[in-house]
Amino acid sequence: MSRLGTLGARLYRGEVGYDFVAKRMIWYGISILITITAVVGLAVRGLNMGIEFSGGAVFTTPSTKVSSTDARQAAEEAAGGHTVVVQELGRGGLRIQISELGTKEALPVQEKLAEELGVKTNKIDTQLVGPSWGEQIASKAWQGLAIFMVLVVIYLAIAFEWRMALAALIALIHDLTITVGVYALVGFEVTPGTVIGLLTILGYSLYDTVVVFDGLKEASKDLTKQTRFTYSEVANRSLNSTLVRSINTTVVALLPVGALLFIGGGALGAGMLNDISLALFVGLAAGAYSSIFIATPLVADLKERDPKMKALAQRVKAKRAAAAKAENADPAAEDGDPRDLEDAAAAPAGVVGQRRQPASRNRGRGRPSGKRR
Repeated sequence: MSRLGTLGARLYRGEVGYDFVAKRMIWYGISILITITAVVGLAVRGLNMGIEFSGGAVFTTPSTKVSSTDARQAAEEAAGGHTVVVQELGRGGLRIQISELGTKEALPVQEKLAEELGVKTNKIDTQLVGPSWGEQIASKAWQGLAIFMVLVVIYLAIAFEWRMALAALIALIHDLTITVGVYALVGFEVTPGTVIGLLTILGYSLYDTVVVFDGLKEASKDLTKQTRFTYSEVANRSLNSTLVRSINTTVVALLPVGALLFIGGGALGAGMLNDISLALFVGLAAGAYSSIFIATPLVADLKERDPKMKALAQRVKAKRAAAAKAENADPAAEDGDPRDLEDAAAAPAGVVGQRRQPASRNRGRGRPSGKRR
């Protein structure tokens, strides 16, 4: 078995572990800092809405020797101040996108581009997109997102409890905010592909969270009937038992998405792949982070406020204090038998074993001496 597999088995059995829940204030602080950065970037820079949302024209040219930089300059001069995006296509073609360009302005721009690029006017394919179509797409996307959130909360509240539903909802909002903020900071174009990517990462983020919650629900059954663990400790054990599984799933999912983003969109210049790949890459990473560092610690935080769990924590604390006091007590103080000290030293920590009976109590109980009185 590999080292990672061995570690996963030991984490599952509870032999090793990292206390994520106890350090939850650190994770909360990191998430708040990242979220504030994303919100500031969104407020200052805003989103670079694609032509599908803002409206405009798309000109697709045949093979040309003009570089994309020169084509952008020519398009900016022809468009007169409109935002221009130029992408290189296969076989030397170009895709020139000019936002907020009306029907009357499209034909003069097409003729100007044909002249600057050295191609015939009728060889340039022109597509016009109205802003009303983009508004419909955005409205449908918001409706789908709202319906998804409501259904998720209802399902988790029924299958688990309202605290887990609230924690999962906060984790989803956390992932969405970070992903949208990264789009604003990087300046990538928001297209329908971006919307598809955002809706996709919601399901993935929820998957990891539900896996941990399912284990936590099983482990915390009849929890108040024992005095060994608090709810936070059980939550942390459940999280550790699925940690390696979550990491493996995330890495396997990020590898192909990273190839699309960095190799396809970056090295090979297929810029249209960036629309969906960036949303997936950031969303998958944020979803893995939130399921480990946000959702489960938040459930433990909410659950520990329950009076029953407060009483359980007090009982666990009292029992451990009594056990520690018993372990620290001198076992030979009462009868002075040094063999009792040897037994106490040999016993494993946290295990209550039988003590050797003092010699004074064993008198008359051993083998008879053979003498009669």
